[in-house]
Amino acid sequence: MSEARLQSVLHAAPGSGAELLSELGIVLYVGAAVTFVGVIALVLHATFTRRLRASTRAWVVGGGIVFPAITLFLLLNYSIAVGSAVSAIDSGSALRLLLDCFGIDSKARIPPPAPGALRIHVVGKQWWWDVRYEVRRGDTNSIVLANELRVPVDEPVELLLSSSDVIHSFWVPSLAGKVDMIPGRTNRLVIRTSEPGVYRGQCAEYCGGQHALMALYVIAQSRADFETWLERQAQSVEAPQDALLRSGYDAFFKGRCPECHAVRGTPANGVGGPDLTHVGSRHSLAAGTLRNHIGTLAGWIAGPQDIKPGNAMPDSEEYTGRELRALSVWLESLE
Repeated sequence: MSEARLQSVLHAAPGSGAELLSELGIVLYVGAAVTFVGVIALVLHATFTRRLRASTRAWVVGGGIVFPAITLFLLLNYSIAVGSAVSAIDSGSALRLLLDCFGIDSKARIPPPAPGALRIHVVGKQWWWDVRYEVRRGDTNSIVLANELRVPVDEPVELLLSSSDVIHSFWVPSLAGKVDMIPGRTNRLVIRTSEPGVYRGQCAEYCGGQHALMALYVIAQSRADFETWLERQAQSVEAPQDALLRSGYDAFFKGRCPECHAVRGTPANGVGGPDLTHVGSRHSLAAGTLRNHIGTLAGWIAGPQDIKPGNAMPDSEEYTGRELRALSVWLESLE
């Protein structure tokens, strides 16, 4: 899997809402720069040349009322048009957005996702992300993962954002703007990109001691690859036949793991921590804190408080070195 793209508002993904926001920023920066240069030019002209012959009334009305009124009116409506387009994921040009705002170009805006479009529920927690795909309307338990979203390219995907504890903020700067996740409320965000890749995101609202270690990844892939991944994610886990994997399976149930974690197809049905059904296929561990492989899995299981102090997972001291390795190998096999 390719490395995650730089997490920056200056690297907007093609065809995304972030591309529109980047364009809005450029327009505002250029407009402010032109206005500043014009005002400075007038000040220098008035300072080093003879008095202007134009009437004071004309300067007050034209420069002090008409010009700022027209400029602010256009910028305001353009900003509103961009905000509306981001909600519908329209990647049209600035001119088309402005014309659309006044009803001149009604074809500029792409409609919101269709009723059958992909919907993903994302719940912010301290300090990780619970991700549930709505395969069928109302069914959010068939495909569950954590700290990672996979989406098809060139298709709008609706995210339903909420929180189970404190205020968080969902932000993948290369794809869209920030949206707060507030307890007791569900906010909506539509994302889309036309370029496959791995996009890093972050919680953008301070939510406690490990706020800085609350990242996530959005992986955009072709529709065919996405369908293959989706089909695999819907499968349950079967008890392994291999001796080493079976040892890891038994170690999982020997400890306290099932109290908080679920593995579909096994007796583990905990809800306090991330669903581990396909943990081996994930891009990272501990919400972007560690790369996902056997070594980091073992380290995280043995001493999560050393890596991410204050999180809800206790250190696991009941495992021998052999059991810990077997457990890590089994978890990595869950792809």
